[in-house]
Amino acid sequence: MVKRILIHGVLILLCLFIWLPLLLMAGSALMSEGEMLERFGAVFGMGNAPIKAAFIPTYPTLSPFVELLLDSPGFYVMFWNSCLQTGLVLAGQLLIALPAAWAFAHLCFPGKRALFLFYIILMMQPFQVTMVPNYLVLKGFHLLNTHLAVILPGVFSAFPVFIMTKFFASIPTPLIEAARLDGAGDFSIFLKVGIPVGRPGIISILVLGFLEYWNAIEQPMTFLKEQRLWPLSLYLPEITADKAGAAWSASIIMMVLPVLLFIMGQDTLEQGIAASGIKE
Repeated sequence: MVKRILIHGVLILLCLFIWLPLLLMAGSALMSEGEMLERFGAVFGMGNAPIKAAFIPTYPTLSPFVELLLDSPGFYVMFWNSCLQTGLVLAGQLLIALPAAWAFAHLCFPGKRALFLFYIILMMQPFQVTMVPNYLVLKGFHLLNTHLAVILPGVFSAFPVFIMTKFFASIPTPLIEAARLDGAGDFSIFLKVGIPVGRPGIISILVLGFLEYWNAIEQPMTFLKEQRLWPLSLYLPEITADKAGAAWSASIIMMVLPVLLFIMGQDTLEQGIAASGIKE
């Protein structure tokens, strides 16, 4: 009994550690400009008064949301850029990663092991390692400062290939052999067996990919120079102190989509990561 209480206490503390910043952000998004400066003036270099964070503002107001949604056209441009770049990256990953993963899992060809090892090595490399080669390639194709500069490197990411290879490999061999006995070819088996059975894995790479590219900062900051092409993740650092309320509001709006997507796909995401296919 004591052990269970201690475990629950630790879990509650960890949850509070995660949720407190989010609750503070939600409360700050409802503050007026005057109250914002009064409570966080020292953060913005306006005086030395102590910071007075609050979960609930003294005088809640929706004016920061009104300012963001009605008086900030740049927000909508960057929101559209985020949707465009993230959506095309995910669509491209489905077209490239799924056939590649199926080939690694169920086809035999020379150099298969070495090529898959190369994929794993690429997956382990941080962006800082591949940044210069990507920059030079994109510059050579005259794609810098275009949406494709962010989209194409994401489309050919090694991570979804790795996830789906493990998932497709867990499909029972008798199921695939039964499809071949019925006269199905490799491509037909991929469409009619691999895609339906691999649905949890597909959803998992879509959720993880969305979370990664929706919040991407380094890639667009490196490859996009014009502000009209920036995604929403680069909008927040550009907001000045006098627009702090709009920054909090933009943070809330930006967080809504990933949170909803994660909640809706949580169970399927766990299955995909665990690569739990049909058992014999």
